[in-house]
Amino acid sequence: MSLQLIGASLLAALEGYVCGSIVFGILISKLFFHDDVRTHGSGSAGMTNMLRTYGIPAGAATAIGDVAKGAVAVFIGEWIFTLLAPDLGPACGAYLAAIFAAVGHMKPVWFSFKGGKGVLVCGGAILALQPLVFLALLVIFLIEFAITRIVSLGSIILAAIYPVLTICYWVWQGADLFTLVYIGVCSVIMALMVIYMHRSNIQRLRAGTEYRFGEKKNRE
Repeated sequence: MSLQLIGASLLAALEGYVCGSIVFGILISKLFFHDDVRTHGSGSAGMTNMLRTYGIPAGAATAIGDVAKGAVAVFIGEWIFTLLAPDLGPACGAYLAAIFAAVGHMKPVWFSFKGGKGVLVCGGAILALQPLVFLALLVIFLIEFAITRIVSLGSIILAAIYPVLTICYWVWQGADLFTLVYIGVCSVIMALMVIYMHRSNIQRLRAGTEYRFGEKKNRE
């Protein structure tokens, strides 16, 4: 592995992590509500807990910010690999940045390493990289949500499906074998991270106590 490739990988990982560590749920709750969303509800700094705790505007702003930072991390990762590792391909830099953006969101250095669960950050990365896959996942989520009204279940289902759709997408795009393997591994890592961060939700789903959208806040 060349020093140039190592440098490109480190830069893409670092910028992804820094972008991810800007956790909009925490910033919005502190700046506008003089509070910390992590002390409420599920303890997460994601859109769902923001929506439940502070209402629709705060939840929507958090969602937009999280999606945007995932997309920005991907674009910068692509640019870094285009400049420093053109033989490997910009998509590889983009997926590496996406992974570390999710890590930054989940374990933000600026906020005591406690953030959100990474779903919308990954969604922003997918939107930037694979808009057709993003659309397919969105349709699946909306169907699941209409039936169950459980956001976490939809997130887990999407994470499980995502690597399969990703491989199909890049096969359709004509990617070479190395790129397919690289991207496939990255997509599996992203999926496993999201599922792992939902482990407490999985326990509540199994117990039948998981929150359904529209229920009162005091039920956990």
